[in-house]
Amino acid sequence: MAENPKSVPPGTEETATPTAETPPVAEVSEVGEETGRLPLPRRQRGEIFGVASQLLGAARIRVMCEDSISRMGRITGKMKKKMWIREGDLLILRPWGFQEGKADILFRYSRTQSQYLARRNLLPSSIDIFSTGETPSEAPPPT
Repeated sequence: MAENPKSVPPGTEETATPTAETPPVAEVSEVGEETGRLPLPRRQRGEIFGVASQLLGAARIRVMCEDSISRMGRITGKMKKKMWIREGDLLILRPWGFQEGKADILFRYSRTQSQYLARRNLLPSSIDIFSTGETPSEAPPPT
């Protein structure tokens, strides 16, 4: 007689115990995903932070990236007329894989958003120019 392939011998029922290979059901969002409603660079896609340093015209901007490389950033068509970028703005970039000195600009943070990220220590120290100056500065000597 042919046995039904779906029948399971008694005592060998499958159990629903989680193994070490299955990820937990509820995960805390990582730094690379999103904090509140502010997008952060997705590191698995190669995105990084950068600061606009010089406007070149024709939708191109010189950007100092967090890895200390100055790249020419190209404003994508989606952002071209909707979001204006000024010198000193914090940006999210995706460097080109085939040309080291160029990158696409994906997002621009406002000044308030940049200061919020700086307060939460989410910015790398190489481009953290947005801190509010919590350390006391030196007073000028009396004359």
